[in-house]
Amino acid sequence: MVSFEFASAGRVVFGQGSVQQIGQLTRAFGERALLVVGRSPGRAAEVVALLEAAGVRVEVYSVAHEPTIPMAVDAAALARSSGAQAVVGFGGGAALDAGKAVAALATNPGDPLDYLEVIGRGQALTQPPLPYIAVPTTAGTGAEVTRNAVLTSTEHRVKVSLRSPLMLPRVALIDPVLTVSLPPHATASTGMDALTQVIEPFVSPAANPLTDAFARDGIARAARSLRQAVAHGDDLSAREDMALAALMGGLALANARLGAVHGFAAPIGGMFDAPHGAICAALLAPVMRTNIYALRQRAPEHPALGRYVEVARLLTGRPDADAEDGAAWVAALANDLGIPGLRAYGIEPAHCDEIARKAAQASSMKGNPIALTHDELMAVLEAAL
Repeated sequence: MVSFEFASAGRVVFGQGSVQQIGQLTRAFGERALLVVGRSPGRAAEVVALLEAAGVRVEVYSVAHEPTIPMAVDAAALARSSGAQAVVGFGGGAALDAGKAVAALATNPGDPLDYLEVIGRGQALTQPPLPYIAVPTTAGTGAEVTRNAVLTSTEHRVKVSLRSPLMLPRVALIDPVLTVSLPPHATASTGMDALTQVIEPFVSPAANPLTDAFARDGIARAARSLRQAVAHGDDLSAREDMALAALMGGLALANARLGAVHGFAAPIGGMFDAPHGAICAALLAPVMRTNIYALRQRAPEHPALGRYVEVARLLTGRPDADAEDGAAWVAALANDLGIPGLRAYGIEPAHCDEIARKAAQASSMKGNPIALTHDELMAVLEAAL
């Protein structure tokens, strides 16, 4: 029997030039808005102008790095003091997650630890967040259609989620043109993150027919267009494919689950100054190889093995490809794109035991198709260094 739930942003607006609609979309929620942007507020000048032209008074909050809990609290206080009636997130995954957290914390009282997973009490939000409009400028996280915001706890040295169905954005506005200025290295790492997020939900035990459809389409788009988007950033067809792949990944992960790649990313992102996409890019092939090996050894009849075969055939275009061919294709892609190993971010073999133990407790690890042993987790990390 098939049984599942599917939820997403209240409205998805996709297309080249669609950012021109940001003013009217925001104005529908009120006359005051908080705009949460990345480390370069100047990139949002056009958005500010469009909002003001639509009669929206704007306060701007800049997220200089991966969002932390105090940062979200600070921005939520600004949203309340400025009388914001909506929050707009404009930027990469960090800005979108920060905006999502701000919209939730602005209306829900108490300490963020009341609501955070893993390190907090994980209580449900009691009040609807401020209306949230998500405008991605990278093709990676798919945060424009997910129900969680990832925040860094510097105290605990880990990334954790604030999660609620109430946090789904009211509008996801995706304009592929906004990604054209993204430099090749960032296009590569965020694109590998997008690829990860269509593969992990597809092999997850929580996969369902709807998430499968999004995952298959996203895998095919990323396979044919990621290299081109990196090599020729002005190729709007490739940029559109990658924006769609990221959107498909967000739709899939929000309604299925992620896996070991993101299980590792949670502690690594909290312990080291490493971009999320780059972490996922370094880990994807080693995790695929280890999962396939573990499945063959301990669960040879597991349906995830057949799914890894399908992933390989979508990636390679070969109808005779086997599961291992998919992992090899991803490893070759990472090499071609110049993806650095985890050592580039200061991670050494001496750190692996702590990372593996923390990763085993991460919420995303529960979506992996098979429970990996500590030795297998260590093997993944050593291969990714």
